[in-house]
Amino acid sequence: MLTAFTAGLLLITISELGDKTFFIAVILAMKHSRKLVFIGVSAALAAMTILSVLFGQVVSLLPQTYVKYAEIVLFFAFGIKLLYEASKMTDSNCETEVNEAKEAVEKAELQTDIKTPLAILIEAFTLTFVAEWGDRTQIATIALAASYNAVGVAAGAVLGHAICTAIAVIGGKLIAGRISERQLTFAGGCLFLIFGIVAAVEGV
Repeated sequence: MLTAFTAGLLLITISELGDKTFFIAVILAMKHSRKLVFIGVSAALAAMTILSVLFGQVVSLLPQTYVKYAEIVLFFAFGIKLLYEASKMTDSNCETEVNEAKEAVEKAELQTDIKTPLAILIEAFTLTFVAEWGDRTQIATIALAASYNAVGVAAGAVLGHAICTAIAVIGGKLIAGRISERQLTFAGGCLFLIFGIVAAVEGV
């Protein structure tokens, strides 16, 4: 269980910093109550994590040989893809994530003029849930849950999301300008490769 917890925590913490959902939390926290934004964003990410883990448990019912090979291929594919993206990155890549987050928030802000606490919670939850759907961390969480302890993966991933959200909400504006998207992407690629190697060794 400790291995699953650590894997989930590392995967999410490194992959989510500087992600679109990170910047959504930053922008929302600059406009609304930090506490409400944190609750809404964290709830969305926790819900997504639980869904991913449950789906991973369904996948685990398949023949373990196929699951293990799929996991190895998935982690190596993500790792190589991220390392390639990091090698091609410029400063504009981080700006793209920020602009996409700004656009999503602006569209949501136009939906209603009255910002009650409930409205802010729903906005934060919905924006984050939609942005996270189909993200590589969701797919990776499914893969981890298919091979490791589901409770450990879920706990580690939820904690990782909460840490990233807290950073975004509390000091996101200051930190966002200093985040090196290239370095984070490179670190994420290395982490996925490490998971791939571990999965391959365990498979043997």
